[in-house]
Amino acid sequence: MIHLKKELQSPPPSTANIYILNEWEPSQLSFSNDVIQFIASKSETKSDEFIEVINLDQYTAIYFCSKDTDASRRIEKCRKAGDKLQQKSLELKIKNTIIHSVDLLKDETLAFAEGIMLGAYQFFPFKTDKIKKQHTLETIILQNAAIGQMEIDRLTNTVKSVYQCRDLVNLPVNHLNTIKLAEKLTEMANLCKIRIEVLNKKQIESLRMGGLLSVNLGSVDPPVFIIMEFKPKRAVNKQPLVLIGKGITYDTGGLNLKTGNFMDDMKLDMGGAAAVATTLQTIALNNIPLHTIVLIPATDNRPDGNAMASGDVITMYDGTTVEVLNTDAEGRLILADALAWAKQYNPMLVVDMATLTGAAARAIGSHGIVSMHQRAAQFMEFMKLAGEQTGERIAEFPFWEEYDEQINSEIADLKNIGGPEGGAITAGKFLAHFTDYPYIHMDIAGPVFLNKRDSYRGSGATGVGVRILSRMAELLAQ
Repeated sequence: MIHLKKELQSPPPSTANIYILNEWEPSQLSFSNDVIQFIASKSETKSDEFIEVINLDQYTAIYFCSKDTDASRRIEKCRKAGDKLQQKSLELKIKNTIIHSVDLLKDETLAFAEGIMLGAYQFFPFKTDKIKKQHTLETIILQNAAIGQMEIDRLTNTVKSVYQCRDLVNLPVNHLNTIKLAEKLTEMANLCKIRIEVLNKKQIESLRMGGLLSVNLGSVDPPVFIIMEFKPKRAVNKQPLVLIGKGITYDTGGLNLKTGNFMDDMKLDMGGAAAVATTLQTIALNNIPLHTIVLIPATDNRPDGNAMASGDVITMYDGTTVEVLNTDAEGRLILADALAWAKQYNPMLVVDMATLTGAAARAIGSHGIVSMHQRAAQFMEFMKLAGEQTGERIAEFPFWEEYDEQINSEIADLKNIGGPEGGAITAGKFLAHFTDYPYIHMDIAGPVFLNKRDSYRGSGATGVGVRILSRMAELLAQ
């Protein structure tokens, strides 16, 4: 990963110099008169754009911040500008980038660096010629007296967690089944003093987690139920924040088999699990004083002679009976057991994050996270704010009582699908049945994985969820 540091000395060789400004003032920069005149001729029309100048053998550019009065949009444009710069760095094989913030634009400078770092992510573990393809950019130097070491460390830790989240989601199931997922998260937890417990199949059977066990019936790999906890001595909350992530390591759809093109990227179906686990790492590394628990029910979903069948009636961890009318609506079954389990913690708030429905992706595409809540109006406002500040925006869907009728079963307490209308909402309604606490549901099916590059989110796994949840934790800890 790129090294981020603060330095106010002479630049090292092979360096790009980027100057971030609000307005053009010639006395701010020590360029030749010709260069100053060139910049001045361009600056009146430039906003949220680069002006490239020739400066001996170094790449130099001036970036004029967007004049957008909305702070969140302005910061997001800085992130995207940072990604444009890192692509230029890759093209020119630049090793070091210095960001000069002439106007001491603290948030803009950090966002610019964040965009560079996030955009520079690469996933090459299976490439035999990966050395030839690796990014040459090694260091970002921030020349801004307003930025402290703590802010640099926090950004570095957050980006590190996004990288790890992306790595986990990008790994195919033959390299990351449930057992390997548990091993990787155990290794991660041990490095940052997070308590972790992994319940095996026998323990899950003794707990009668019917949702998780039923989805696992067709698999050759056992299910696991992962419990992670960060409890700092000076936590500001008496009741814990609980984060739950859907951990379907691969989803074929079960006996309701997906067609080939819909199955190709289904390694992504544990994106929620990866996001909540690496968020907890961020909370721990950044010493956010918030008692936080992560729950991850994990299995794959495959067809087999013993697999769960459409029409089956299963009994969940809390005793609720569910008529399974589609084995490809499996994520809600494993999450329901985890949501019921969370009641024992008397939580201040429970947030689940899941690649739950195609309906959510079709509704808003990859541009945001579909979300809804129950008993958590104030928390939802914090989540929306965190989304705006991180560029991982929330689209809140209604949670009206009328949707409950769509998941009523004639032969059981619930059915696991609610029909063709309002699919993202009825999935959330199904999950809400298993809660009695403040609850936010987040469907990341749209933005979790991109087949085409999109600025600093890249292509493949985006790591969505880590930054919004980490920022939410910071807001709750204030």
